[in-house]
Amino acid sequence: MSRARLPHSRTQQVLAVALALALLGAPLASAQPAPGPNPQLAAAQASFESLPEAERKAIQTDLIWTGHFNGAASGSYGPLTFRAINAMKAAARGAPDGMLNPAERRALAQAAQAARDAAGFRLIADEKTGVRIGIPAKILPKRDVSPSGSRWQSEDGKVTLDTSATTPGETLEAVFEKATAPTPNNPGRKITYKLLRPDFFVVTGETPTGKFYRRLAAGPSGLRGFSIGYDKALSGTVDKLVIAIASSFEPFPTGPMPAAPAVAAAPPARATGWLVPQLRYGVALAVAERVAVTASAVVEGCKSVQVGDRGAKLRGSPESGLVLLDVAGGPAFAVQPLRGEAPSDRESLTLVAYDEDGYRRTGPALHGVSRMAVALPGQAVHVGSHAAVLAPLQPGHAGSPAFDRQGRLVGIVTANPSDKVLIAGVAPQRAYAIADGAALHALLTKAGVSPVAATPGPELSTGAVVAKVASSVLPVMCGL
Repeated sequence: MSRARLPHSRTQQVLAVALALALLGAPLASAQPAPGPNPQLAAAQASFESLPEAERKAIQTDLIWTGHFNGAASGSYGPLTFRAINAMKAAARGAPDGMLNPAERRALAQAAQAARDAAGFRLIADEKTGVRIGIPAKILPKRDVSPSGSRWQSEDGKVTLDTSATTPGETLEAVFEKATAPTPNNPGRKITYKLLRPDFFVVTGETPTGKFYRRLAAGPSGLRGFSIGYDKALSGTVDKLVIAIASSFEPFPTGPMPAAPAVAAAPPARATGWLVPQLRYGVALAVAERVAVTASAVVEGCKSVQVGDRGAKLRGSPESGLVLLDVAGGPAFAVQPLRGEAPSDRESLTLVAYDEDGYRRTGPALHGVSRMAVALPGQAVHVGSHAAVLAPLQPGHAGSPAFDRQGRLVGIVTANPSDKVLIAGVAPQRAYAIADGAALHALLTKAGVSPVAATPGPELSTGAVVAKVASSVLPVMCGL
């Protein structure tokens, strides 16, 4: 039987209403009359619609992840998006104009990425059913197969996501009737929302202890969909997660897998209601206007990297325990000159690091994070044929640069101090591998970055060395 097809934008608008009503539990009859024309909303809509479609959808998707938007990311602007943007801006006392300035857009992207990283959210192609769907792998780490598709589940079994597919022949209407019919063997089950359209349906409901959401779509190859069941006690977190998953869902995908969202900077904060992402800390040194170097151990396995308060991406491959990072936006870095000769044995050095214990958390969630810059005494040594530094390093100090008494760069710590060790409250001196000036020079030259050569100068105090180089030494945060 042929089916009338809704235009894609209209389908997305219907889904937006369906998602909002389904998860908020609001019946259609309670909808309020549409308000009169709102000049502020109209101006915000015009501004929003001047953006590329991909950016419009990205903003709505980010608002879903921060918990402000409970519709589908359609790219269309209306009262839901207007209110969501204003709700997001209210925390920073922004003007309630329904528009995002560049700083507000960055803040939104950062908070959304924190929530994605915390959930381990990634778009996958489900081989069992052919659908594309976002999976929160950290929340649903257990994977299995079901009779009609794939299954993901939380460790405690309180959240389950199933995909499903059927061959042509079974009708959407028949499955909808079955999904919404009373179940005598489960009298506590009730339907809280149902929507049937020519090419998809949405059904949500509750049991005495749980909630469920189901979506099924019809296409040339049959019916494809997904369902989520979860404990009611988890509603505050999982309701928002359902919206994000539903927004990512493509029952009959075409074209290549969409790229992961680009984010200006991975934030040091958590989005309200989501798990705090796992983080690793390190140190980087500016080697060009928007290029920094750090130990490869700092960024190994990272899903996101932040240098200072700016996002960063790996440039090229690690070499000699080092890796270069292209840092997004912002003012140009100050670059420190590189000393050509290797340090002599037992030469006094000054290392500049960021103390992991210096983190400051503000507010009920992490709205601001600051790491404390520290200067550490060191001595150049050799472990076998390898250059090293004897210094009191601790976790978070990998990538720290070492400077001589003239403030010239001597090397970068490539070892990763992974254990916090204090003896009578003091960190002990230990030998840690470094990449010396020659290794750094080779890495920069290979990457097309011109090293700045140092010239001899007067000896400086430790404080003067730190003052000279501080603007070039940057904290690194890795989102795992």
